[in-house]
Amino acid sequence: MLKEEVQIVLEDVTLDGNLVIPDSPKGLVIFSHGSGSSRFSPRNNYVARLLQQNGMATLLFDLLTRSEDMLYENRFDIDRLTQRLIETTQWVKGQKDIHNLALGYFGASTGAASALRAAAFFGNGIQAVVSRGGRPDLALGELHGVEAPTLLLVGSFDTEVIRLNQKALDNLQCQKKMEIIPGASHLFEEPGKLREAANVATDWFEKWFDQK
Repeated sequence: MLKEEVQIVLEDVTLDGNLVIPDSPKGLVIFSHGSGSSRFSPRNNYVARLLQQNGMATLLFDLLTRSEDMLYENRFDIDRLTQRLIETTQWVKGQKDIHNLALGYFGASTGAASALRAAAFFGNGIQAVVSRGGRPDLALGELHGVEAPTLLLVGSFDTEVIRLNQKALDNLQCQKKMEIIPGASHLFEEPGKLREAANVATDWFEKWFDQK
C-alpha cells in the first residue's frame, strides 16, 4: 500500500493532500470535506481507512489554503469549492498511477454540495457519489445533471437534514438511494454509527466501481 503526501498544483493555487493507493485498487474515492474541516478530519479519515481496507484508493485534500480558510465566508463558497474539486479531479486524471481508476466522491456536510456539482460537471466520468450528513440541497439547481449513482446517508436524529436530503433525492434523476442510519445524529458520533455509515458507503462504491 502506497501512502504519500501530495501537492496538487492547480492554475491559481497549490493544495495539500494525502493519497493512499492499495495494491490493485478497485477505484479511487476523492473526499470533499465540510465547512471548517480539512484533510485531517477524523471522521473522513476513519471512512477512508475502511475504504482502503476494502481495496480502494483515497484522496483527502484541503479545498482551501490555510489563509483562505481563515476567512469564514470562504468555507461556504460552494462555487469556489466545486471548482477546486473539479480541478483536483482533473489533476488526478493526469497522474500515471491513478488516472485509469474508477472515480467516486465522498462528500460530508456542505462538501456534499460541491461533490454533486462536480459530479454533474463530469457526467459519466464519475462512477459513484456518497453524501454523509450532507447538504445536497445546496446543489439543487444542478442535481438533474448528476449521472453518477448517488447515496445519501443521514442519521435518524438529524430530522431537518433528512428533510433537505429528501428534497434533493426527489430532484436527482440518476440511480439514487437515501439510507437513514438508526440512532445516529448529524456527526454520527454515537457508538458504532460512523462505522455503520462507512460500511454502507463502502458497499455502494464497490457495487458501482465493479460496473465501470
